Amino acid sequence: MTTIQQERLRPLTLSERSDLRTMMKASGERLDRVQRATAVSAVADGRSFAQAAQAAGLRSGTTVANLVRRFNRDGVAALRIAAGRGRRPTYDPVARARIVATAQRPPDRRTDGTATWSLSTLERTLRRAGLPRVGATTIRRVLREAGSSYQRTRTWCPTGTAERKRKSGVVRVVDPKTEEKRGPSSRPTGEPRQPASRSGVKTKPVPTRRFPSRARAGNRSASRSGSRMSTSGAGRPSC
Repeated sequence: MTTIQQERLRPLTLSERSDLRTMMKASGERLDRVQRATAVSAVADGRSFAQAAQAAGLRSGTTVANLVRRFNRDGVAALRIAAGRGRRPTYDPVARARIVATAQRPPDRRTDGTATWSLSTLERTLRRAGLPRVGATTIRRVLREAGSSYQRTRTWCPTGTAERKRKSGVVRVVDPKTEEKRGPSSRPTGEPRQPASRSGVKTKPVPTRRFPSRARAGNRSASRSGSRMSTSGAGRPSC
């Protein structure tokens, strides 16, 4: 069904055409904005609303007609999502600021029950502080949007560094030979360790001799006859 073009697209300015081309070619632009820019550019080139909707991947020509009406009134700003659309944020800026401030302060061992923050401990503390439905996923997203990362805000020191008290204050000391002192492991993974002797001398493993689990029938008969023979002199055979 063909859509009746009740309101035609007004002539575009050079600045608007340049903005449309830039938005259509930008790889980091939102998909919905690229679709709206493609539809408006197609209508400006003389295509109908239905053809412009098909070229932009929109639902129907009615969607393009409503877009043209907004573009004639607001210009390039009509390509953005209108106010009031989309999902409303669950947490306001005050709640987000509380999440960021809690993650940035050092935890209290008695109150928070931990010495270093993690997503689970932050979740437990924030729920007691007045955000009963906040989750670990929301905390991670809020911290990322605030420019911080959980891996970068851990309070334990990395290997090879330590804090020392000096006259000028607390300084961080870094050992440049940490990897050399650690040394590579020459023993393959999964190989059992050899027990060391008490005297400190290295011992070599002694190969063990395997014995058959079952004796042969001849050996069993020989052992039985041997057990029946008497050890006295009268019972010994004469040579």
